[in-house]
Amino acid sequence: MKKVLVFGAFDGVHDGHRDLFRQAKLHGDYLVVAVAADNIVQELKHRLPKLTLDERIAAVAQEPGVDEAVAGDELLGSYNIVKSHAPDIIALGYDQENLRDDLDERKGEFGFDVEIVMLEPYQPEQFHSSLL
Repeated sequence: MKKVLVFGAFDGVHDGHRDLFRQAKLHGDYLVVAVAADNIVQELKHRLPKLTLDERIAAVAQEPGVDEAVAGDELLGSYNIVKSHAPDIIALGYDQENLRDDLDERKGEFGFDVEIVMLEPYQPEQFHSSLL
């Protein structure tokens, strides 16, 4: 079984997120979605999410193709979620270049091989979270 991991705030699941899940699932058999903790959303987006972490996890868990929705790390850059789930592939959204660069630099710390793939945008001019 090939496990895929994606990251995001998912503060209101929209069609762009759904396409992210669809594309990620094409890379494996089991899709884990790590939903960012409130403090991580605040740090990265400079605002708190509108929905609670539990609400965001519940919404993501209902989406087709998502096999497991979990709370992400409380500490940015700790990658405990990666270490605990040991994915074969980490699939990143087209706008997660900084995360890709950090993962590329640190993936030797995980103790297992992981492939990092960048997914294609889905109508980013309409469905990017910052626009919604």
